[in-house]
Amino acid sequence: MSSGLRAGLVSADVLQREKQELRKHERNTKHLEEESRNAQTVFRDKSGRRRNLAQEQLEQRLKAEAEAKREEQYAKWGKGLAQERQQQQNVEDAVREMQKPLARYIDDQDLDRMLREQEREGDPMAALIKKRKAKESKEKEKPRYKGPAPPLNRFNIWPGHRWDGVDRSNGFEQQRFARIANKKAVQELAYKWSVEDM
Repeated sequence: MSSGLRAGLVSADVLQREKQELRKHERNTKHLEEESRNAQTVFRDKSGRRRNLAQEQLEQRLKAEAEAKREEQYAKWGKGLAQERQQQQNVEDAVREMQKPLARYIDDQDLDRMLREQEREGDPMAALIKKRKAKESKEKEKPRYKGPAPPLNRFNIWPGHRWDGVDRSNGFEQQRFARIANKKAVQELAYKWSVEDM
């Protein structure tokens, strides 16, 4: 039978012997049963070495935290640093406005400055104010080149204001323009020659 006992008609002596062997076998394996009842599961990797699950979970958590931090940084960059600064400035302005009293009187300097900075349609002094603001915020503009038309270059770049008008190149650009013109002339001549008979 599957239990290891004989099947069929068996004498009492044989049954007694089989029971004793079973008890003896159980006694021999009892300590193994006790040990295995309280044993911890051993996890192994593909090569058969033991895995330290606590260490792996700690590493995964640290990796997930670093990934979350990086994602947060990229989200911050994606939103735009200048926009975030502007939003922070708007919040600070709103807090500052909330701290002011609700009733504003004629001697309120912030209100006076805000009203003066507003541009109104049909204001006869608006042009003068714009001109003043332009002078205040105007950065020194670099002077432009004034002189005869400069020779062509590949990028159609106008020379700077310090250029004295002398061409100090090695002639590459002139040769390039000459090749382009020559190629165009040869193509045009070839086309006229090919349709001459028509």
